[in-house]
Amino acid sequence: MNKLLLGRFIPGDSFVHRLDPRAKLLTSFYFIIIIFFCNNFVSFGVMFLFVLAAILASKINLGFFIKGVKPLIWLILFTVSLQILFTTGGEVYFKLGFLTVSEFGLVNGAYIFFRFVLIILMSTLLTLTTAPLSLSDAIEYLLRPLKAVKFPAHETSMMLSIALRFVPTLMDETEKIMNAQRARGVDFNEGNLMQKMKAIVPLLIPLFVSAFDRAEDLALAMEARGYRGGEGRSKYRVLRWTLKDTLIIVSMVVLTALLMWVRN
Repeated sequence: MNKLLLGRFIPGDSFVHRLDPRAKLLTSFYFIIIIFFCNNFVSFGVMFLFVLAAILASKINLGFFIKGVKPLIWLILFTVSLQILFTTGGEVYFKLGFLTVSEFGLVNGAYIFFRFVLIILMSTLLTLTTAPLSLSDAIEYLLRPLKAVKFPAHETSMMLSIALRFVPTLMDETEKIMNAQRARGVDFNEGNLMQKMKAIVPLLIPLFVSAFDRAEDLALAMEARGYRGGEGRSKYRVLRWTLKDTLIIVSMVVLTALLMWVRN
């Protein structure tokens, strides 16, 4: 659990770290969208090369990245298995009742696997190289046009920032509670599925209590400091869009053109 990278920020001075958070956020969302235009292995190869280049530019160890993705591999494989077993078409390799392993099922399963891995790598790279407060400022800036329809852009970005910030905190808290329960004789790995689910109950209750206590402490701290929302507040951190941010957006246009060229 301590290998989960979602919500964690690693300070650094790499090219990716120095990018404007708005450029990184736009690039990440746009990348996730165009992933679904990939329809062959060459197009997925192009996307993997782009992500690999971004990871190398961030100066974050690739092995550390792979270890961070491992906790989600079982969820990915479960989804891929469903895709393989319930997708029909092409040559049939195995059939047992309503379960079928076919050519189209294997290909679609591979596509789903690649999409999941690419999305996880890109979203993880975003959080690893962008401070939560900077990410909150970027979200608020991009949601600013919605204020015309009374959308609470500042409050929404604040909630997202707090949620993202407390993901690693809750993971660390979970690890501590699991160690405490193990010291009391609880074994999370023995027994059948129902017994393992019952063993999780002593973990969830203190975790929820701790989360609510943290939320109450945070609310009291914000009130004590006079927080009243975004209206009339000045910005301590000023976002600055530079030439390298524009070049990143241009690179996404080039990536899209290359992707459309290698598609079937």
